[in-house]
Amino acid sequence: MSRPDGRKLAFDECPSDSKPVKVEKWDLNAVKNALDDACKKALNEGYGCVEDHSLMDGRLAICTVAVAFSAFALVWDLLHPFPASRFVLFICSASYFVLMGVLTLYTSIREKSCCYVGRRKDPTGLDPDDVWLLSSNIRKFEPTYHLSVEYRPGGQSEGRHATLSKSVSEYFDETGTLDGDKLWSDLQRLAVSLQDGKKKQ
Repeated sequence: MSRPDGRKLAFDECPSDSKPVKVEKWDLNAVKNALDDACKKALNEGYGCVEDHSLMDGRLAICTVAVAFSAFALVWDLLHPFPASRFVLFICSASYFVLMGVLTLYTSIREKSCCYVGRRKDPTGLDPDDVWLLSSNIRKFEPTYHLSVEYRPGGQSEGRHATLSKSVSEYFDETGTLDGDKLWSDLQRLAVSLQDGKKKQ
């Protein structure tokens, strides 16, 4: 299936698992992770996207710097016992807590609930990469999978959005086995609508 501009629509070939995905269906975290992983697999293998880890790299960089301040304070205190190390301990402790605040802001404002960023190169190599973003959540005591898909054609800053909200029971059977075909079908519908320029709320 192709668009008028020659680009493939999503999931011309859906990926298949040789081993079924099975989780404890009462564990909502495990359920969400399984659904997220299936969506990532569909975009990576079914549509040729390459996952972009820059969001997670940013979080890891902040954490690394915070841990470095803590480690430096520990080593300095061993070499220069308190109270000689008082000033350095104060600076390192303050820096650590500031960085934890930065991390909280980063995860709540920059990352939000984004679980995937993928890039797909233009087959002709002339246009910038298409960008796909997935955000998801399952609220406590409400076993409904909320999925938001954002598509930024040609690397545009403003993307098109589509959302999906379905009970997790629609994707898992009584044994907790994931029905990947059902999920991929729903994801394909959203992806195709976004590539066609339609928005769904």
